[in-house]
Amino acid sequence: MKTDLLTRLRQATADVHAELERHALMQRMLGGAMSRPDYCLYLRNLHPIYAALEAALARHALHPQLAGFDLPAMHRAEAIAEDLVLLCGEGWASLTLTPSAEAYACAVTTLADERPELLGAHAYVRYLGDLSGGRIVRGRIAGALGLDAGAGLAFYAFGEPDNASLLAQRLRRALKALPVTDGLAGELVDEAVRGFDRHRHLFDDLEGLTAAAQSPAVN
Repeated sequence: MKTDLLTRLRQATADVHAELERHALMQRMLGGAMSRPDYCLYLRNLHPIYAALEAALARHALHPQLAGFDLPAMHRAEAIAEDLVLLCGEGWASLTLTPSAEAYACAVTTLADERPELLGAHAYVRYLGDLSGGRIVRGRIAGALGLDAGAGLAFYAFGEPDNASLLAQRLRRALKALPVTDGLAGELVDEAVRGFDRHRHLFDDLEGLTAAAQSPAVN
């Protein structure tokens, strides 16, 4: 029996996904130990990745391999910008943008130009995590930063309580139903693994910036 694309994606990315969950940055976030400056830096570096992905999916909304992926309700770039304004101020774009975030955004834009059929891999990497684990992360961030009433937490807001699970179901169905050859399925899986690897590099860069900021100045 042929394994569907969603199952192949899950199986191939399980190890790197688990590695990211153990990363120091995620442990601080899930442990409620994220400071506001560190969280602002995190959001600032996610923003160009989402902006590139959402522009690419909208551009190729009629592509036969991308049916079901351009769901505006999933889009996070505007929500992230909203949170950044509230948490960091109007000058949030001046916060450090890591080379890994720039490289990730550029890679997505290059795919949109050259291999748009592989964009679904990045929709899988980013959006399913947001939709599935966002509620947990939201609670940890709210507690760590003393946020309430949803202010500064638009990134994790998908409207009505059931919307996140419904959107996740739609995305999973789209992945399962995607008409792909074995060759294309393999390329999508490889691209998803690369997406997780890019996140690892981003997390490493962000942790490096945090460590540098905490180091005592040397006279």
